[in-house]
Amino acid sequence: MKRVKVKLTERVPGKKSETKRMRREGFIPVEIYGKGVENVHAWISSKDFLSLPHGETFLIEAEVNGEKRVCILKDIQFGWLGDNPIHVDLYDLANVTEIEVEVPIEFVGTPAGVELGGTFEALMHSLTIKARPANLPDKITIDVSGLGLGDALHVRDIQPPEGCVILDNPEETIAVVVEPEAEEVAEEEAEATEEEQQASE
Repeated sequence: MKRVKVKLTERVPGKKSETKRMRREGFIPVEIYGKGVENVHAWISSKDFLSLPHGETFLIEAEVNGEKRVCILKDIQFGWLGDNPIHVDLYDLANVTEIEVEVPIEFVGTPAGVELGGTFEALMHSLTIKARPANLPDKITIDVSGLGLGDALHVRDIQPPEGCVILDNPEETIAVVVEPEAEEVAEEEAEATEEEQQASE
């Protein structure tokens, strides 16, 4: 799994003046915690945070005052606008034997059914995986080229990466190839429902 090195600045809780100053200068509060480890309060620059990988799972090697902690991104809190991170939680993996994380799905290939006029619809974009930190994959690649018209791909159809267990419901549908007729019927039903609603108004 990919590792990203990040240098953090130690944060002293309770100092409102420092908090306001650091936020103005483009820093985000970080909390590092984990099983049997000392909590660390720190700051990460917005630039470093925004440069973290997207669309894959990764480990963060966080350095604070010369001490390195291998962590996973646990949670991000956003402001009321929804796009400005205001707090970040990192989970220290030092004493972790296994961990559960959501791993992104990458679909590859063009479904055979799409070439016949169908539409590919992804219903899931990640899978919950349980594994040792060293075995966590960056992403789970699924070849959908074999899906024909009306075919569906379920969790049970996926072979998990070595050393990993998929925790999602085996019967849950990951993706489907919708037949053209089914699409037309769905559209007609939606239009009819809309007309009925307008008539009732």
